[in-house]
This record gives sequence, structure tokens and C-alpha cells, in this order.
Amino acid sequence: MAIRKVSRIIDGRYTVDGAGVRLFRLFSNAEAHLLDPFLLLDSFGSDKPEDYMAGFPWHPHRGIETVTYMINGEVDHADSLGNAGAIKSGEVQWMTAGSGIIHQEMPKKTSGKSIGFQLWVNLPAKEKMCAPTYRGITAREIPETRIGDARAKVICGKVNGVSGPVHGLAVEAEYLDISLAAHKGMSHKTNPAYNVFAFVYEGEAHFGPQGVPVKEGQVAVFSMGDEVLARAGTGNSPARFLLVSGIPLHEPIAWGGPIVMNTEKELARAFEELQLGTFIKKK
Repeated sequence: MAIRKVSRIIDGRYTVDGAGVRLFRLFSNAEAHLLDPFLLLDSFGSDKPEDYMAGFPWHPHRGIETVTYMINGEVDHADSLGNAGAIKSGEVQWMTAGSGIIHQEMPKKTSGKSIGFQLWVNLPAKEKMCAPTYRGITAREIPETRIGDARAKVICGKVNGVSGPVHGLAVEAEYLDISLAAHKGMSHKTNPAYNVFAFVYEGEAHFGPQGVPVKEGQVAVFSMGDEVLARAGTGNSPARFLLVSGIPLHEPIAWGGPIVMNTEKELARAFEELQLGTFIKKK
């Protein structure tokens, strides 16, 4: 195969969601076809508590998985499965909504800048109505390995024989948090069947054989291939980015807010069940 090139750079945009949370939306409906099976990526947090303290009160999900990763800060959560707790700095919550879940995510006031991300992963048609599940992963459960000069936290997938703590997913995926010191680089083998993107959340990184610069707050979408090249940007600044890949589903998407199904009929049924109080399925 070949080294993956940067086929597109996506600039995120500020929006307001939940009960008034100001967040940075990297991609959503318009880009989902490029990033299949990934639907949405939000970066949230600020050094101003008023930007995030309103939180995300009780709301439903069906047909997707949500992956919340806190770099710095804390989010209290509770759901209709009876789970409750906090996602703290360095921790991950991987939630499979499946047939339906109702939950809330309420950020707590943080000293300094709160930084976190939420990724939505589509579920294949055969798993849309699976039983909801919840995985809470502590920072010490996330292993770290080296990829060239980079330090990589392995949340999901297997790198250098090191497996991330999230297993048994409906969609094959790899989720890495990469740190590169100034002037350092890496080469990472990727499954040639996967779609791959990188979200630079600190500094600047250069990707591909041409060294395409991708700035903080941008997403690089890669062409097909089996290898990703990356180097910290010019100057003496380090770079940090999420490197995420997964097997595309190639299935139709019917999207209505927090619910993603395959047909408009399935979507209408989900919202009807919400009104009737039959959305949450009994075990």
C-alpha cells in the first residue's frame, strides 16, 4: 500500500449545545460520509466555567456509541442503567447506547482550563438495538507505548503488542492519544481498510509525505493507505493529537439529534417511543 496523504482538513466551528455549553464541533452530519463509522467529534471545555457549567441534562441516545475523554477536568454522569459517577482527568467513558439510554453529563468547575472530547461512533444495523452497556476507564488503566519518537496512550486497539482497555466493540476501531515533542516524528501502521483521522488539540502537526501542516483545532482526514507519518510542527512547540481509525460501515444514516438509525421510519419510531415512555427497553 502507501503512506496516507491528507485528503482534507476540517476547521471546527463553535456552537452551543446541551443547556448552554459552548463547545467546538470538529465534524458532524456534513462530514460523516468521509469519516464512516465516526459521526461527530466535539471538543469542550474552557478556562471560563460559565462556558461549560450548564452541562448536558437528561437526554436520550439510540443507535450509537459515545466516547468521552477528559484531558483535564471532571464531568459527573448518571444514566438510566443506574450508573453514576465522575469522569476525571485522563479518564474515558465508552457508552454503547444501543436500543436506548437516557443520561446526563454535568461538568464540574475546574481549576485552570477544562479540556475534554466526545466522539460518536455509529453502530451497524444489526447492533442498533443491542442492550446498552457502559464502560468507565480510569487513567491508570490506559497503557502507554512508543511509536517512533511519540508517546501513545492506547484507549482502543493494539499497538506494539499493547492493547487498550476497551474490548469487544461492535465496530473495529483504534483510538490513540499521541504526544510528540518538538522536532520529533513518528510512523504508524494502520489497517488499510480503515478510515483514519487526526484531531490536533495542542500545537501543530505535519502529516503525510508532503508534511501538510494541521493546526490546533483542525482535523486531518487521510486518504487510503497503510501508514501515517506525523511530525511536530515547526518551532520549539510539542504537538498532541488524537489519531482515530475504524472500519467503515457503508450503511445509510438517518440522523435526528441524539439518535442515529438507518431509516427515517426507525427514527420516527424512536421519537414516538420517547413520547410514549417506551424508549427504554427492559432486559
